[in-house]
Amino acid sequence: MKGFRWHARGLLMAALLGSTYAKAETLVMEADVWCPVNCAENAERPGIFIELATEIFAEAGITVEYRVTNWARAVLEVRTGRVNALVGAGIRDAPDLIFGDVAPGISRNCFYARADSTWRYTDLASLEQIRLGVINGYSYGEQIDNYIRRHQRNPDRLQQAAGEQALELNVRKVELGRVDATLENTWVMSLYQSQDPTAAKLVQVGCRVPDVPIYIAFSPVLPSSKRYSDILDDGVRRYRQDGRLETLLQRYGIGSQR
Repeated sequence: MKGFRWHARGLLMAALLGSTYAKAETLVMEADVWCPVNCAENAERPGIFIELATEIFAEAGITVEYRVTNWARAVLEVRTGRVNALVGAGIRDAPDLIFGDVAPGISRNCFYARADSTWRYTDLASLEQIRLGVINGYSYGEQIDNYIRRHQRNPDRLQQAAGEQALELNVRKVELGRVDATLENTWVMSLYQSQDPTAAKLVQVGCRVPDVPIYIAFSPVLPSSKRYSDILDDGVRRYRQDGRLETLLQRYGIGSQR
């Protein structure tokens, strides 16, 4: 009888463990490196959005897996459902994805040129005076996106960098005079300039307005996406209200967004 009770207890434990494993969820997110929004996969500080999502989904019993690839591939894999979520997306990057009601951050895009440059960004017409370096597949707001489409086959007006080193490539092009200015998120450029002597020589020569909300966006073809989006929205609201989001921003050297 004692042996039967131990056997029964073992079966019960196995059933409970099996139930736990069956309910375990993993949410896979992808993007290219856009630090401090999202950094290297195995970095001690993987990025603001990665830490935020990992903590929020952990509270719901969901594990976050973060992968780095180039931006165009990340968009495609989320769009087709091979991956759950795209990190650091603006709505215009992929309007068919599922976006929440609450943006975890904003993107302030500014132009950067060599220190000896006399050019300044004032409005869209001022771009006609220069060769601009941007990143392929990124959205910079409706007006500049339209400008990019108009000039995408004219290297005397526009050059698009691609791949995981796109920011580094654009910075080098500015330094070498192959483009006159590049357009980049201020969080991203500030961190990059603090780590790279060449980038540190570039100066800010104007910013586009208004700022663009940036999100973690979910696949339009996966049934779990709406639930994941709602969980993230609720978490961002709570973290913003109780100060945890502000604390996270400060760990990356960034002040309040509001």
